[in-house]
Amino acid sequence: MPPRTTPTQRQMRLGSELRRIRTDAGMSTEAAAGLLGVDRGKISNMESGVRGISEDRLRTLACNCDVTDTKYIEGLVELAQARPGWWERYRGSLPQGFLDISETEARATRIRGANTVHVPGILQTSEQAMAIFRAVVPALPEHEVALRLAHRSERQQVIVGDEAVPYVAVIHEAALRMQFGGPVVARAQLEYLLEMSERDNVTLQVLPFAHGAFPGAGQTVVYAEGTVPRLDTVQVDSSHGPTFLHSDAQLAKYRAQLDLLEGLALSPEQSRDFIRQIARQL
Repeated sequence: MPPRTTPTQRQMRLGSELRRIRTDAGMSTEAAAGLLGVDRGKISNMESGVRGISEDRLRTLACNCDVTDTKYIEGLVELAQARPGWWERYRGSLPQGFLDISETEARATRIRGANTVHVPGILQTSEQAMAIFRAVVPALPEHEVALRLAHRSERQQVIVGDEAVPYVAVIHEAALRMQFGGPVVARAQLEYLLEMSERDNVTLQVLPFAHGAFPGAGQTVVYAEGTVPRLDTVQVDSSHGPTFLHSDAQLAKYRAQLDLLEGLALSPEQSRDFIRQIARQL
């Protein structure tokens, strides 16, 4: 497999898992190279995501490193397989982070999230998304706003398409009251949230101002569950683009944080009533 110029988040994640398998077994880079019949440099490239790995070599490595979790191994095999998706149409037109988010969500078995300022991207109406994109500094040219809108619309298929995954979102009251695009757009956004909340695979919970302090205030978090917890991924937004986290400690932290937020938030039924109340005030 030829080396890549810029590995994707999926490819880098696979590489980090390969490195963890090898180092947890106390196997040197040289020993892994001999085992797989490649030179030492290719092992380093595999572990950095610059070079792929075949299924046979992956299974050979797992077997010789005493990895016995078959679900984890099958998850790695799936991760190693390039599965071109709709996001590839935007490669070279949008920042890599947009494509990485899409692929991470598309491979998830369940998605959880927490938002304090914006409505989650996969629940935004086109009008609200456009208002948010147009508020970016420096200003985006209109053709890029259009690209981002098209990409965001397609992203939503992960929860409304034929293979929709379960989705749980905790949305802070602040995000519901932000009038991106003005009151008419804001009201339509709330009505859309109510519509989406009726879907069997979507659970929306509101965290009111009255709860005061809570963990992760100010953060936008997306937690994508993999085939096994070890392959989960956390995506945190920043002003410079998405950051992806997947160490055991980071996954445990964000699982606990989301568990706590879901426990603090209103029930889905109470949340719908709360959203209706805010909509009536607009």
